[in-house]
Amino acid sequence: MIAIIDYGMGNLRSVQKAFERLGVEATVTSDKALVESADKLVLPGVGAIADAIAELKRADLVDPIVRAVESNRPFLGICLGFQALFERSEENGGTECLGLFKGTVRRFPESPEYVVPHMGWNDLTFKQKDVPIYKDMKEIDYVYFVHSYYVDAEDPAIVATTTNYDNVEFCSSIAVGNVFATQFHPEKSQNVGLDILKNFAAL
Repeated sequence: MIAIIDYGMGNLRSVQKAFERLGVEATVTSDKALVESADKLVLPGVGAIADAIAELKRADLVDPIVRAVESNRPFLGICLGFQALFERSEENGGTECLGLFKGTVRRFPESPEYVVPHMGWNDLTFKQKDVPIYKDMKEIDYVYFVHSYYVDAEDPAIVATTTNYDNVEFCSSIAVGNVFATQFHPEKSQNVGLDILKNFAAL
């Protein structure tokens, strides 16, 4: 069973519906015991990072997430759930995140030519080969983004893909053992996104 972690940050039902379209059981839950026992975990989310970290702590879900990452169970972070895995975000005047991976979440620079947030379709440049969730995916495929902040990962070895926006080549996903996380929204990325979720569910 896939547990979609509910910490009050929205977008949960759309992720669940995407799995339902694939015929995959996925349960939205804030129950710590269910999160602990799930075969696979998804940490989605949209909104402000400070609120997200506060809600994870309030719901006592930080330790289950850390243990999942350390236990070799497949784990997928999406958007805010991706950013939360790193050390610190510049958002909200500076927010300490979960610190599972080294790096900082930074705001896109102000620009007269580009709009912030980065919203819409963009492509991926693969930095790792044979990432399981990207099986059969091509660099010409497009995925859907909505974000004003991006991950600046300290270790380039964990970067699975990059994407270019406003002349910033940013980390758009990571792959580290059992952990995968994307800045883009697979659940909003039509057939390409469904293929990514299908590949994750098959791990």
